[in-house]
Amino acid sequence: MLDIKFVRANPDIVKENIKKKFQDEKLPMVDEVIELDKQLREAKTRVEYLRSQRNTISKQIGMLMGQGKKEEAEEAKKQVAEMADEMAALDVKEQELTEKVRKIMLVIPNIIDDSVPVGKDDSENVENERFGEPVVPDYEIPYHVDIMESFDGIDLDAARKTSGNGFYYLKGDIARLHSAILSYARDFMIDRGFTYYVPPFMIRSAVVTGVMSFAEMENMMYKIEGEDLYLIGTSEHSMIGKFIDTMLEESELPQTLTSYSPCFRKEVGAHGIEERGVYRIHQFEKQEMIVVCKPEESMDWYNKLWKNTVDFFRSMDIPVRTLECCSGDLADLKVKSCDVEAWSPRQQKYFEVGSCSNLGDAQARRLGIRVKNKEKGNYLPHTLNNTVVAPPRMLIAFLENNLNADGTVSIPEPLRMYMGGKEKIEPKK
Repeated sequence: MLDIKFVRANPDIVKENIKKKFQDEKLPMVDEVIELDKQLREAKTRVEYLRSQRNTISKQIGMLMGQGKKEEAEEAKKQVAEMADEMAALDVKEQELTEKVRKIMLVIPNIIDDSVPVGKDDSENVENERFGEPVVPDYEIPYHVDIMESFDGIDLDAARKTSGNGFYYLKGDIARLHSAILSYARDFMIDRGFTYYVPPFMIRSAVVTGVMSFAEMENMMYKIEGEDLYLIGTSEHSMIGKFIDTMLEESELPQTLTSYSPCFRKEVGAHGIEERGVYRIHQFEKQEMIVVCKPEESMDWYNKLWKNTVDFFRSMDIPVRTLECCSGDLADLKVKSCDVEAWSPRQQKYFEVGSCSNLGDAQARRLGIRVKNKEKGNYLPHTLNNTVVAPPRMLIAFLENNLNADGTVSIPEPLRMYMGGKEKIEPKK
């Protein structure tokens, strides 16, 4: 969410940013919110004037009564009463205008970074860099569900009976591999100086609207019926939410956190075969990284975060690339974002396995997160988040890139300690 003072002073910049995001339907909102803000400031000024006048007149009433000037005192009382009525009406108007301004400000997109390529949707995202050589072996790479079934490692039919489409049972070596990857990701981030968390898996609506846009919330979040609680779509939600209405000491920055959680998402829409199985699902587990930092340090942290994910995947010999998200593909709160994509030998293309985002001060403003600074004045920190790993989707890339011609799957050295020392797993079918 932008600062209303910035919108008031820079309406043309805000409108141009909206055009870059191809959201022209929001252009009238800029003038509308500026007018509403003007009315709100006028109402506040009027209330301050009336309060001052009322206090002055109230002091005069006693003096007039003491001088025996009853008629003048009664007239003064009448004025005070009229002022009180007008102030009460203005108080209601202030509340209404404040709500209208906030409602609009929540949907005006954040100002994107100058380095973000302008494009309408994800088809216009731009490849940044490749890491590792993508290989297509001279033997067939089966569909990922078939690979898992060869290890007797997945049961989608039972999951459909218990929970419906978009759910799964993992078992045996595949389930163990899933857990091993998460354990390795946890230790990988701890070794890089991040503090490990297991956060709440449900959050209140005030946190939801603080960390994401309404469009994202509608398309992603599951609401707990009858309660002010939502299942998290990612642990970023509860991790940033933990700072709500907090005044941080500057010496406490940066906050570098890594969190494990299950994640729950609606994943609305129909998807092709490659996005079925365990690619696009309603429930999965993830290791996330979150940073709260000084504004001038956020772009440095942005680059450190996505590099952590690249290093993690490359440590398991999985080729990856980074893809710069264009303006039209950025969620409204984001200043800059890139996807990390893993190589699929089966599809002979890359697919998304993680996303790194710099949200500037948008989440901090929404949630009331501030940093204390006596010399320069208190300020809003910047927040960032990035996926370390999100199995079971990541399992697709892992299995395809480590599958051998004989059907075994090699276990890279960093994972072996979490797999009982195994160097490979053997198919059962």
